[in-house]
Amino acid sequence: MRVLITGGGPTGLTLAIDLARRGLDVRVVDKADDFFDGSRADTIQPRTLEVFDDLGVVDAVLDAGCPPPAYRVHLDGRAVEERRMAEPRAPRPDQPYPNPWTLGQSQLEGILRSRLAALGTRVERATELVGLEQDEHGVTARFRTGETARFDYLVGADGGASTVRKAIGVAFSGTTDETVRLVIGDVRAPDLDPAIGHWFAAAADPMTGVAMTPLPGTGMFQLNTAIGTDDHATLTTMQRALDGFSAGVRLTGCHWSTVWRPNIRLAERFRVGRVFLAGDAAHVHPPTGGQGMNTGIQDAYNLGWKLAGQTLLDSYETERRAVAATVLKVSDDLLRRYAAGHAEAHRRGEEHLGLHLSYRAQTARGTLAPGDRAPDAQVQDPTGKRIRLFDLFRGPHATHLVLGAPAPDTDHAYAVLRPGDDPAGCARYVIDTDGGAFSAYGPLGASADGHVLVRPDGHLAQPHAPR
Repeated sequence: MRVLITGGGPTGLTLAIDLARRGLDVRVVDKADDFFDGSRADTIQPRTLEVFDDLGVVDAVLDAGCPPPAYRVHLDGRAVEERRMAEPRAPRPDQPYPNPWTLGQSQLEGILRSRLAALGTRVERATELVGLEQDEHGVTARFRTGETARFDYLVGADGGASTVRKAIGVAFSGTTDETVRLVIGDVRAPDLDPAIGHWFAAAADPMTGVAMTPLPGTGMFQLNTAIGTDDHATLTTMQRALDGFSAGVRLTGCHWSTVWRPNIRLAERFRVGRVFLAGDAAHVHPPTGGQGMNTGIQDAYNLGWKLAGQTLLDSYETERRAVAATVLKVSDDLLRRYAAGHAEAHRRGEEHLGLHLSYRAQTARGTLAPGDRAPDAQVQDPTGKRIRLFDLFRGPHATHLVLGAPAPDTDHAYAVLRPGDDPAGCARYVIDTDGGAFSAYGPLGASADGHVLVRPDGHLAQPHAPR
């Protein structure tokens, strides 16, 4: 099966990795002449770190990035306190990556491209899709180079101005507010401590100011501030904004910058025939809360296994469009709190981490139900080695757990036993030495004779309950 992905950003790269590790013939094209080189989306949420664990890149991401920084608050040019958007949380058995991680988008894309290259696929630059036609058997793609190629499926991960979305006639409902403009730029500021973030504001209006977040591995900060309707994304504009709150802090260079307006939109369809939309091609978010890139990555993670198996394809739109709508509301609400000068607008809660987003049915009840994220837990393998359930889930397969009884003698099926249980008759098993697995999965397993099925994307499927 051949799949074309248009767009070589985090969404397209994640999908390409997932398809390539399954042995599919995947082609990734991007119209840009060069790879993006800037920070843009610099927050990786905990659920996305779990996705990266499965895809084999989490160690590289953690090595290259850093935890979210504390921010030194400067009012009227004087440092008055240090604050965090959220207090760091300790890892738990069911949540091995409890906190967001900071890493510039271009650095993340480099890590993902390296992983994709190791699987035998590279992003084709300067290769622009200009048109497509589809029929019941496949999709014909036309490129600006004059090439025409045939694919079984096509995925548009080509951004908010998506050529693919326009080609399949999908409306992009939402609003754009031309009265609010922010400049975001990667700048050098040698006068500032690079180990911490900085917030500059006036004491009379502490919620309006300039945020500067250190970018690990670059020696730069990402600067973010509101600007006027006639201002441009230049170093001069950013220096002038900073001078309004702090005398003497010099910006000595700008590596990348852009002007952002509140553009909040959701595609009416995520699938038309053999063509799918993912990431910003399907939904665009405010930067508040760090949700846009993470939602796109999880679009790709949801779609990959369904495309590979050519199964449950309609559920991609059903599941991911509902999640995108929820996340858009969270981001928009946070943006409105900023605009209103709400004192807690800088705080981040559980709703931003991605760990509680679910595909469960509206009628589902209980702490765990089909569609929820499958929790992790510490267990012990037959040799006595401490491992995690995530170690069992890792890879392009579903996982079948049976609590307290032998599992079927099939690949990726495991009995989960309590200490002292007799493993006789168990082809594969783990020991729940700490009780975490039974605690997390017991309520779900009890409804299906102890059988739990974990989808390839780490969400719970309807449980197996052979009788």
